Amino acid sequence: MSDRITVEELAELMKKAAGVTVAPAELQERYDSGFDAIGIDSLGLLGIVGELENRYGTPMPPDTERCKTPRQFLDLVNSALLAGA
Repeated sequence: MSDRITVEELAELMKKAAGVTVAPAELQERYDSGFDAIGIDSLGLLGIVGELENRYGTPMPPDTERCKTPRQFLDLVNSALLAGA
């Protein structure tokens, strides 16, 4: 298991936890777009955070579920994972 979440993994998590299918290439293009523009609401983001916590067996930072963009989310999650590695 990697100590970093990629755009591809985030796209998979979005489909699994929030039911929103976005191709990784499209997600990369919309990296700085709001999650709401992609179809992810606060409950969907909470589901993604829960999946990550289950996968890594560690809580994510409290601000993770308030991230507005995929870039902000991945930066925060990856920083937390690297700090815990």
